[in-house]
Amino acid sequence: MRHHLPVRRDPAFAAAVRRPARAEPLARHDAVAAPPSPAAAGPPLQKLSLVVPVLNEEDAIAPFLARTAAVLAGIEGLTHEIVFVDDGSSDGTARVIEAAHLRDPAVCLLRLTRNFGKEAALTAGLEAASGDAVVPMDVDLQDPPELLAEFVRLWREGYDVVYGRRTDRGADTAAKSGSAGMFYALFNRLSPMKIEPNVGDFRLLSRPALDATLQLRERNRFMKGIFAWVGFRSIGVPYARPSRAVGSTKFSYWKLWNFALDGVTSFSTMPLRVWTYAGGIVALISMLYTLTIVLQTLLFGRDVPGYASLMAVVLMLGAVQLISLGIIGEYLGRLYIESKQRPIYLVRERLGLGGAVPAHETAPRLSATAD
Repeated sequence: MRHHLPVRRDPAFAAAVRRPARAEPLARHDAVAAPPSPAAAGPPLQKLSLVVPVLNEEDAIAPFLARTAAVLAGIEGLTHEIVFVDDGSSDGTARVIEAAHLRDPAVCLLRLTRNFGKEAALTAGLEAASGDAVVPMDVDLQDPPELLAEFVRLWREGYDVVYGRRTDRGADTAAKSGSAGMFYALFNRLSPMKIEPNVGDFRLLSRPALDATLQLRERNRFMKGIFAWVGFRSIGVPYARPSRAVGSTKFSYWKLWNFALDGVTSFSTMPLRVWTYAGGIVALISMLYTLTIVLQTLLFGRDVPGYASLMAVVLMLGAVQLISLGIIGEYLGRLYIESKQRPIYLVRERLGLGGAVPAHETAPRLSATAD
């Protein structure tokens, strides 16, 4: 049997219940805006960062920005930033970029303390970029900005790396085209990791692919090999490489030779093995030659060849030894540079990327071949 206890009502509570609610002014409610629904807000915008290393390219900045801005304006759902990396220019390149930043805050400048080389400047720009995807490209318009729309489309389809593949190198001299073909063939022959011929730095990297790329901390940086080493789902977009719109190339044949040497020694130990094999072959030939001379002397009484043949053999062996020592020295030199743990680059100034940073405050996270 349930017992119901009497309910005691608070007189103040009873009065409040009996009192009619006071109407609030409508203006007060009208002043509070209702939060937009997720459907009305739409998906968040993606951000694309362009990384553009420059060296004495003051005349190329304006044409590059004009063509690039027109392309980026036609890509929906995308914001962008253009990170110029001034690699120690001695002309007015920095002033032109600063003026462009005043007109468009999306134009940013990362100014290095001196010339550290294109690979170091490219690394600096990749580290400074804040986009969901990053595209390294040249300012001379040999990397057509019109391909950016196709790069972004393929990235949105799920590819982490979208690279441009040159189908026509008509803008290059015959010597440069031939030497490039020889380099790609030699590299892929010597290195266990393959890079696709006629593919440069012009590519789109998703944020995961970029973060993986920046984990590779070597000072002697061969970016084409680094991009290939990290892997990820990739696809190529063929294009015809045009001539430079403004200016001239900063790469001499000597620089290209050293660049190729950096690429081979960074991703292959086969040159060291080649001279091990060459030494074994020369030793075998020497033994057979010595045995032949001994047999000819004992069986047929022939005189041992004299000074001329001896000098030829000595000079040949001396050349082989010098070349092998040179290759060993290349690898030892790179080990020496790595052991010093110097930064790849130092930053003199940042514009649009968080303000100016003194060079001595720059964190030595990664770095370049800076001798």
